[in-house]
Amino acid sequence: MADTVLYEVGDGLATITLNRPEAMNALDVATKVALREAAEAAASDTAVRAILLTAAGDRAFCVGQDLKEHIGLLAKDRETGSGQTMSTVREHYNPIVRALAGAPKPVVAAVNGVAAGAGFGFALAADYRLVAETAAFNTSFAGVALTADSGISWTLPRVVGPSRATDLLLFPRSIDAREALELGIANRLVPSAELRAEAERTARALAQGPTVAYAAIKEAVAYGLTHSLAETLEKEDELQTRAGRSEDHAIAVRAFVEKEKPRYLGR
Repeated sequence: MADTVLYEVGDGLATITLNRPEAMNALDVATKVALREAAEAAASDTAVRAILLTAAGDRAFCVGQDLKEHIGLLAKDRETGSGQTMSTVREHYNPIVRALAGAPKPVVAAVNGVAAGAGFGFALAADYRLVAETAAFNTSFAGVALTADSGISWTLPRVVGPSRATDLLLFPRSIDAREALELGIANRLVPSAELRAEAERTARALAQGPTVAYAAIKEAVAYGLTHSLAETLEKEDELQTRAGRSEDHAIAVRAFVEKEKPRYLGR
């Protein structure tokens, strides 16, 4: 894994840190490969019960594609006629978003600065977003004559509504942290100096929680967005049966009756 993405696991929490602060955590090929590997590892590791996605520095969470590298790759495409550059959506962005959004565990994004383009998309793929008061979001794609990727055409309308999402995609602009909170893009605003510590507290609390139930909640919400009420009720029955058979549920009920704090096992 490249050193532009740091990956740590401890006490059930996987922390993925974009680590190109000098480039505002822009996504060159090496970083995209490393981020894909880290996201897929965290999603599939049964010892990981929650994921924290964050970034180094205080200027940017991730400004999306590294356009300096992108220019050279496009020039090479023109020389060879390969069109390989834009395969990054299929090879990198899509697997990253699938891993984060589809992980059977909660994903917290700590947005410390600008989140633009794919960086915005990755933040929206998380289940819970803690946002620094100095952070900002921008779709950016139309500004470089591109359409939406990194799942943002699916996630953004579900967060802000289709009309406002279309506006933000057609007319990219900076959305400050306060507006992001009002729109539902941010779940909680945190002073910049406190963001990392608060994000770690939040993610660790989730990692110590009933993660079988959390996984079922993620699955239920995603399912309900694209299915009828009748189908969703059936899905809820299936998922509740699964959660009800978990050790965590037995632990929770016993702790409630005995007036104790439950200690969940994640199974």
